[in-house]
Formats: sequence, C-alpha cells, structure tokens
Amino acid sequence: MFKPSEKLYPFKSNWLEIDGERMHFLDEGPEDAPVVLMVHGNPTWSFYYRNLVLALRDRFRCIVPDHIGCGLSDKPASSRYPYTLTRRISDLGALMVHIQPGAPIHLVVHDWGGMIGFGWAAERPEQIASMVVANTAAFPLPKEKNFPPALWLVRNTALGALLVQGMNAFSALAARVAFKKPVSREVRKNYTGPYDSWANRIATLRFVQDIPLSPEDSAWGIVASTEALLPGFIDKPCLLVWGEKDFVFDLHFLRKWQQILPQARVLSFPDCGHYILEDAGPAASQAISDFLDANEAGTAAA
Repeated sequence: MFKPSEKLYPFKSNWLEIDGERMHFLDEGPEDAPVVLMVHGNPTWSFYYRNLVLALRDRFRCIVPDHIGCGLSDKPASSRYPYTLTRRISDLGALMVHIQPGAPIHLVVHDWGGMIGFGWAAERPEQIASMVVANTAAFPLPKEKNFPPALWLVRNTALGALLVQGMNAFSALAARVAFKKPVSREVRKNYTGPYDSWANRIATLRFVQDIPLSPEDSAWGIVASTEALLPGFIDKPCLLVWGEKDFVFDLHFLRKWQQILPQARVLSFPDCGHYILEDAGPAASQAISDFLDANEAGTAAA
C-alpha cells in the first residue's frame, strides 16, 4: 500500500464516506479561519497542493480532497463507482456540506479540478469569495485547439486503455512531460505512487475517457451549462496562474478564460508547464498567498 513521504507530505489524513466509498482529504489550518478549497485534476492528487497548503495553513483552513480513485482515497471498481463528472461534482458537494455548508470559499483549481470545482461553484456563486485558476478549463475544448493525439489514444482505443491500466502510462508520462523544471525522484515517486496496480489506475483512465468533445458525450451537458454560468463570476476576484508550455491547457485556454472573466489578473510563466505549482514553485505559491491575503483583507474591511 502506498504511503506518501512524511517529509514532503507532513499532513494528517481525514476521511469522508460517500455512498460506501472513502474520500481522503486534508483539513489543515484553524477551524474558524477562511476556507480555501483546492481541487486537483488527473492524474494528480492532494500532493500537488502540498506547498500551497504549507504557505497558507497558519491563517486559512485548507481543504484539499483526493477524488475517489485518486491519491489516498478508495479506488473502487467501475462496477461500484461511476467515475463520471456528475459524480465528481456530487462528491465535492458532499464534502463541502460536511466541512462548512454555506461558508464563503476561496476556490483554487487545476486540470480536471477546474471543471469539477466550477461545476460545483456555478450553482452557488454567492458562496465564492475568490478564485485561483491554474492550467484548467470549465468549458469545452476551444475551437482553435486540437485534441492532443496522446489523449485521443487513451480516450478512444483499447491500446490506450491497456497502456494506462497495465503500465501506468498516463501517470508516468505526466510525471515526465508535465514538468518543465527539474524535480527530484522522490517527488515523481509520490505523484505516481497511488497508481501502483491495474485496479488502482481505474480513475486515471476514466478521467480521460470522460473528456467531452461533442454533445453526444455524457459530460457535455454539464460542461456546456457550467460555461453558460461562468459570467456569474465576473465580479469575483480571480487570479489566472498559467504555465505556457502546457501541451494540453495551452494559451488557447488562457485566452478563453480572459474572455469570460476579463477582470482576472494574469500571472503567466513562459518557461513553465502543466504542473505549474511545481515549475513556478515559490513564486506561484507567494503570488497565490498574496492574492488570497488581499482578498480576505478586503472582505474583512467590507
């Protein structure tokens, strides 16, 4: 059984049972402090946000779930758990009801976390205090963007599925190409560690297979309806943190966010990739910390 590095991941584990499956999450910081919800994507887990949690937990309550099938959460077979966007959003909602229903939330999202986080937040914009959006989407693939061939292979072919579940190809590849700056072997090991068997890689495959590309795909309706509600966040403070060398969530996605949320401040790193919090390191964590501090101070003043 995978155990994360205590040095890199010095946190207490928490669990919430949802329909018989255990969701793992971090709950770091004072219980009465402002809540920061950090939502990861595929194939990462709460480990991705570890340095941001360390930077914030003295004054914010950091809630960081592992989606079912990811990280330290249960990894049920698809016969027991649907692995759909609808269920991901429902799971996140169940966690937030458990944590602090109705409380203001600072939302931080990355990769699939953008669609899951905004899928939940779109129905309650009044609850969102501010947003940090990092190399992600909450809308369909921009018309100018071609779907990457590697993702097409995994999404649409038996060979791609075999590579992901049989050889951990998706997590292992991400642990190479998603970084554009050097990282230690130990960091890479902690990213791929939760996906150490055929059964434990089901989520990394299902995430890709659930990517909606047309109205015929099951998740399309949720993505389209969420995009339609995004203008409801136009008066919310937003920070777009972007790694420009991301081969999936590239500048087409960044420009789309700027069109939808023109009030957003942009912090873009030309030499960084998809794992922007790793590549940009302390610079990204400090910028996010400053952004959240400023918005929380503004809320208190108001």
